Parts: sequence; C-alpha cells; structure tokens
Amino acid sequence: MLVRILRSMASRLRQLTYRILGVHILGHCNFGSVSIPRNFKSITVYKGCGLDDRVTLLSVNEGDASGKISIGERTYINRNTIIDASSLIQIGSDCAIGPNCYITDHDHGFDFKTPPLQLPLISKPTIIGKNVWIGTNSVILKGVKVGDGAVIGAGSIVTKDVPAASVVLGVSAKVK
Repeated sequence: MLVRILRSMASRLRQLTYRILGVHILGHCNFGSVSIPRNFKSITVYKGCGLDDRVTLLSVNEGDASGKISIGERTYINRNTIIDASSLIQIGSDCAIGPNCYITDHDHGFDFKTPPLQLPLISKPTIIGKNVWIGTNSVILKGVKVGDGAVIGAGSIVTKDVPAASVVLGVSAKVK
C-alpha cells in the first residue's frame, strides 16, 4: 500500500514539474520515470494517459512548435518506448503501445561523401489513429499513417501506411 502511495506521489510530482516546464498535460495522467529532455512546450498529453518507466518524449527542433508530439486520451505507452519528433507525431486516443517501441517522423538524408549527422533531417508527419495496438519492439518510421483500430504485430517495422482495422506484421510490415 505504501509503495502504491509513493508511486502516485512521484507521478504527480513529475507531472507538476513538466507542467511548470511547459508540457501541456490536460487532465490527470500516470507518469512513470518519463524523460522529456527539452522543447517542453511542443508536447501535449491528454487526460487519462499512462506513460510507463523510461518512456522518452523527444522533440528535436527548437522554436515555436506546439503540438509536435500529441498523445490522445487514455493512451498507454509502455516502458522503454521512444517518441522522437522533428515535425509531428500524433497518437490518437485509446491506443496501447507495447514496450521497447520507437516512433519517429524523420531520418537523415543519405550521401556517401557526407557524414550522416551533417545531413539535414527529412521529416514527414507520423499519425497513429485511435484504438491502435502496437506490439512490443515495433518501429514506426516517418510519414506513416496508421488507421483507426489497426494492430501492429510485435517486432514489426512499419514503413508504409496501415489501413484502418487491419493487422500488419513483419519486416517490412505487411497486411495479413
């Protein structure tokens, strides 16, 4: 019982800290040991969300970028998941994201003559609909739209749009 009370107090303290830093937390959520290293104002988390331990919300570009990462109501993001945005990552309501997932909206260009970190980021919004289930160890890459009610099988790498109410599996993920 005491452990539960202490975890609840720690969650509330983290939320208060992130609110003070500028994260838009709209209603009560459960925050494990969440990491938001910078660009706090670009992140919105809606009521009823659960962000487990070692979830990282990373907004990579500075500037006036409100809404770069948006997590819908009652969405649960499991431990060790990274959301890495440079333009827009939008996650709908009532989603379940398994442990160790990576969701991004960008990558680097490619040129054999230039080191990768000297190349500009190439960004395209990544949109995840509502009621989506993303299995453990899945990767969702830039520009992907996942339709409402879709299921991403564990260990999948999603490089193309996923139709609503479909199941995709594999590397690269295909509709089954």
